[in-house]
Amino acid sequence: MKQLYAAGLMLAMTGAHAATQTVDCGRLLDVKTGAWRERVSIVIEDGVIKSVGPLTQAAGNIDLSRHSCLPGLIDMHVHLTSETQPVVDAYRDRLTADPADLAYRSVRYAERTLMAGFTTVRDLGAQDGLNVSLKRAIAAGAIPGPRMFTAGKSLATTGGHADPTNNLSHFLSEKVGTPGPEEGVIDSPEAGRQAVRARYKEGADLIKVTATGGVLSQAASGQNSQYTEDELRAIVSTAKDYGFRVAAHAHGAEGLKRALRAGVDSIEHGTLMDDEAVALFKKSGGWYVPTISAGRYVADKAKDPNYYSALVRPKAAAIGPQLQSTFARAYKAGVKIAFGTDAGVFPHGNNAKEFGYMVEAGMTPIDAIRAATVHAATLLDQPKRLGAVEAGYAADIIAVEGDPLRDIRQLEQVKFVMKDGVVYKKL
Repeated sequence: MKQLYAAGLMLAMTGAHAATQTVDCGRLLDVKTGAWRERVSIVIEDGVIKSVGPLTQAAGNIDLSRHSCLPGLIDMHVHLTSETQPVVDAYRDRLTADPADLAYRSVRYAERTLMAGFTTVRDLGAQDGLNVSLKRAIAAGAIPGPRMFTAGKSLATTGGHADPTNNLSHFLSEKVGTPGPEEGVIDSPEAGRQAVRARYKEGADLIKVTATGGVLSQAASGQNSQYTEDELRAIVSTAKDYGFRVAAHAHGAEGLKRALRAGVDSIEHGTLMDDEAVALFKKSGGWYVPTISAGRYVADKAKDPNYYSALVRPKAAAIGPQLQSTFARAYKAGVKIAFGTDAGVFPHGNNAKEFGYMVEAGMTPIDAIRAATVHAATLLDQPKRLGAVEAGYAADIIAVEGDPLRDIRQLEQVKFVMKDGVVYKKL
């Protein structure tokens, strides 16, 4: 926490913020119009933006007059309670780590994410209620971290991606028992409804389903469909009753299309989407969350015979390299895109590399920034609170030295971070 203001640290730990403060920006990006506003002052009261006007440079103002200011960034796909590690360490943790061990580790992951300029995240799956507890600790000001929207435990089918008992020995399986809806494993429409209600009880903000196989699960397929459409429809309809949006992990085209037809709100990864899937995105209004960073990382690590298990390596090598080209095709076709990385599959704090991959694939810098601000806020149902620097919005502000519209990689070097009016990273 050496980068924190001493005062900012106290504010963060207590959840308090200065009643009134002003931030002076050399320029401020209006993400909605795509234009810079030169020399502006942002007045903040009780963690909310009161006004944005001409530069005042009064005594006591926070001086960012030589910097470019933007809204705090939003990552729509993270796993803050875990982080990639070699297979030997992963298996050791599976056998020896208690939930409390993982909870303590998550504190540094949350801080790294915030310091990288991501003031809001959507956490899409953790066991033992860890992401829900982390969200509460951050919201209470007990630890520094991004504002969290959490899915609680991801929903899987028996043996599917996110079944916590995958590849366990018979001995361990007998000790652990057969997971059911409470643990996020379902095999019928009725069990799907029960699992949604269990997430409501758990304190989740949304539902995550694993509609196809996954790369990192200890199972043979990374792309097979893992739900019937009836099961997905039962989950989605019940989720809507509880005010939940539904995010669907999907690599394979058939599982992706079943999820879109069932009414999910977003598809995560979407690696093998075909033309029919693209048409379904546009017809349904579903969002695409690409996670190119995760694809690049696992493809690279698949070359190391000691990093992933023998089950995972071929999946990582086959699926990982395709995410960026799929993203390029979806963007060109006009699919709605929200920024997401799958941080945790790669080290936390490197989230902003995703911007470079998006621009490399043909997206304009302003569209990449919009994906991580106004578009992400819309998918979160927070379009009047997050994703822009305007009166009435949460005072989430970051600053960089250069112009990210000319060099998107400036967002990998965030110099200042404020969330809810609390300064966590100073110049």
